[in-house]
Amino acid sequence: MINVENSILSRIGNTPLIELKTLVPEGSARVLLKIESENPTGSMKDRMALAMIEAAERDGRLQPGAPVVEYTGGSTGVSLAMVCAVKGYPLHIVSSEAFSIEKRRHMQALGADLTVVPSAGGRMDAALTHAMIAEADRIRGKTGACWTDQLKNADQLSAYHAMGAEIWQQTDGMVDAFVQTTGTAASARGVSEFLKSKRRSIRTVAIEPSESAVLSGGKTGAHRIEGVGAGFVVPLWDPVPIDEVATVSTGDAMAMARRLAREEGIFAGTSTGANVNVALRVAADLGPNHCAVTIMCDSGVKYLSTELYNRTDEADE
Repeated sequence: MINVENSILSRIGNTPLIELKTLVPEGSARVLLKIESENPTGSMKDRMALAMIEAAERDGRLQPGAPVVEYTGGSTGVSLAMVCAVKGYPLHIVSSEAFSIEKRRHMQALGADLTVVPSAGGRMDAALTHAMIAEADRIRGKTGACWTDQLKNADQLSAYHAMGAEIWQQTDGMVDAFVQTTGTAASARGVSEFLKSKRRSIRTVAIEPSESAVLSGGKTGAHRIEGVGAGFVVPLWDPVPIDEVATVSTGDAMAMARRLAREEGIFAGTSTGANVNVALRVAADLGPNHCAVTIMCDSGVKYLSTELYNRTDEADE
C-alpha cells in the first residue's frame, strides 16, 4: 500500500525530542531539545500559522480566496506563506531588514507580497514592532485582508497546547521543567498551561532578552534575538502558568547557538541559543535524576547571512 500524505500541512507537528550530551555538565538534569526544525518550513511557527488560519476559516473571518495580512520578524511570515500557498490565500507580509534576508526571501518564494519597514541599526525594539503593526493595519484597511494579528491572536494557543501534549507523551510524563523564549508569548504560555494541567510541580521558565527585560520589570530596549522580545508586555502574556522569567543577552544566546552547532551538531537560530543557555542553568539547579525540556525554535539555515553565523573573527573560530 502506498503511503502518501494529503499535503505538506500534514507534516506539521509531532517533532522529535533529542537529548543534549556534550553541553550538559555531569551532575545536571537531562536536557531534551524539541526539534521544531523538522516542521516543513524549519520552524515551530508552522504550528501557530496553521492554527490561526484554520480558526479564521471556521468562524468565517477568512473566506475562500480572500487576502491575509500579518506583521512578522520572519518565521511566522514564512509559515503563513506556506499555509496560504497551500490553501490559496494571497498574503501580505510586513517585516523589516532587522530580520534575516533568508526569511524574507523564503516568504517571497512561497508567494507572499512583502513590505519592509526600516529599523534602527538592524535591531529589534518596541518602536519597530509598533511600526510594523501600524503598516499591517494600513494594508488591512486598504485591502480588506484578514489580519491574523499574531500578538493578540489567542487561536494559536491550541497549537502550543498540542506541543505540550507531545512533550508529555514523549517523556512519559517524566518532565520536571520547561523552558521557552517569549515573542507572542503563546508558546511559553500554551505549553506551560498544558504541562501544569498534568502536574503543577513542573517548573516553567519564560525567557526574554536582557537588553529588553520588560517582563522582569526592566526597561524596554533593543536586541538582536530574532522573533522574541517585542519590547513591551504583549497581550497574550499570562504570568499564571509561568513560574519565573529568565533573561539572556544577545551575545550569550548567539554564543550558545554556535556551541550547539559545533558540539552537538544541532544547527539552530539565536532564540534556541537563549533556550539552551537557560535550560542548562535550570538543569544544574534541578540536579541528576530530573529532566528539563526546551525548544529548538527553528533552523540555523534561516540565519546564515546574519552575524550569528556570518563571522570572520578568529577568536570564535
